[in-house]
Amino acid sequence: MRRWMLAAAIAALLVATGCGTDEPPANGDEASAPVVPKGPVKGDLTIAQWPLYIDPGKRGTIAEFEKATGVNVEYVEEINDNAEFFGKLRPLLERGDSGDRSLITVSDWLAARMDKLGYLQHFDDSQLPNVKANLLPALRSPAADPKRAFTVPWQSGMTGLIVRTDLAPGVDEISDLFDPKYKGRVTMLTEMRDTVPMTLKSMGIDPDEASQDEWLSAVDKVAEAADSGQVRKFTGNDYIKDLPKGDTWIALGWSGDAVQLQKESPDIRFIMPKEGCMLWSTSMEIPVGAPNPQAAQAFIDFVYDPEVQADIAEWVNYVTPVTGVKEILRKRDPALAKNQLIFPSPEYTANCSFEPVLGGTLGEAVTEAFQRAVGS
Repeated sequence: MRRWMLAAAIAALLVATGCGTDEPPANGDEASAPVVPKGPVKGDLTIAQWPLYIDPGKRGTIAEFEKATGVNVEYVEEINDNAEFFGKLRPLLERGDSGDRSLITVSDWLAARMDKLGYLQHFDDSQLPNVKANLLPALRSPAADPKRAFTVPWQSGMTGLIVRTDLAPGVDEISDLFDPKYKGRVTMLTEMRDTVPMTLKSMGIDPDEASQDEWLSAVDKVAEAADSGQVRKFTGNDYIKDLPKGDTWIALGWSGDAVQLQKESPDIRFIMPKEGCMLWSTSMEIPVGAPNPQAAQAFIDFVYDPEVQADIAEWVNYVTPVTGVKEILRKRDPALAKNQLIFPSPEYTANCSFEPVLGGTLGEAVTEAFQRAVGS
C-alpha cells in the first residue's frame, strides 16, 4: 500500500474515510501529542517508503530536495505491507525509538491507530505553507485525521486487477480471481482492507453496508481459495516480482505498480474490475524518536510544490493529492493529464468504495479471521 483535482464523485468517497468502522475517529489533539520543534533543516534524513513510489535518478525528487536543502537523504524502500512494517516498528516505538527513521508512509487507517498509541509527532503547520496552500480540499478533513494533525497524503490510488493479458486475456472481474482455470496463478494481498472488501464486491455485497456475518463470509471465501491452491500466495508489494516472470497471471494489486511494470513488460495491465475497486490513501508521518523531524517536515512541504508533485505523478502514475498538477501535466504531456490512473473520472470509479478503517470489535473479528485464512 496503503489519497486526490478529483471529480466530485470521488471527493465524496474520500471524505467518507470512516466508512465501515465502529471505532471513533482520531481527534488530532495537539495538546496530548509532541509537536515537531522548530529548528534548522540540515543533516541526515531517513525515509521509509514503499517500492516504485517516487521518481528516481539524479534529476529525481530526492536529488532535488538534497540540492535545495543540503540534507543527505537515505530513501529506503522497506515497506511491503502495513501490518508487517508496523510489527517491525512497534517494539521500537514503544521505547520512543524510530530506528533512525524520520519519515514513514503508511495507510491512513494505520496512522490513526499509531496516533492513538502515542507513536506519532504532530506537525508544526507554520512550517508547511505548501501543504496548506496546495492540499486538495477533499482531503483536508478525513475521518482518520480530521485536522491533518499527524498525516499528510503522499499518494492515492486504486486496488484492482493487475493482469498478464497475454496469459489471461479477457479478465475483467474480481470473480476471475476465483475461476478454477487460473488455479495457482493468482495472488491476493496481505492487506485485509483490500482483499476482503474486494471479495465482498465479487459476492455482490457493498463493503460499506456489509454486516459482520457478510465480512466473515468473504473471509471464508478467501480461506477456501487459499486452501484449494487457487491463490498461490498472499503478497504485499512483492507481487511486482512474480508478474513479469509469469508465475502470477492475475494479481490483486495497486494501480500505479501496473504502470511501472508495463514499462518493461507491455503485456501487464491494470484492469478496473466490473465490480469496482477500492480507493485508498497512504500518508506521510513523523514517528516519535525521529532523529531529524525538521528535515522530515521540510521534505513533506517540498513535495507539495505542484512542479515537484508533477514530477512524481509523471513517474508513479498514482492519484495526486496536490492542486495544480493536472494543469502542469497538460502542458508537459496531454496524455498524462487524461490518464484515468492519475485523474480518475466519476465514470471510471463509479463502482469503487473507499478503503475502510474497520476498527473496534468488527475490525478485530475480521482481522483475526483473515490472519488465520492467510496463515499469518
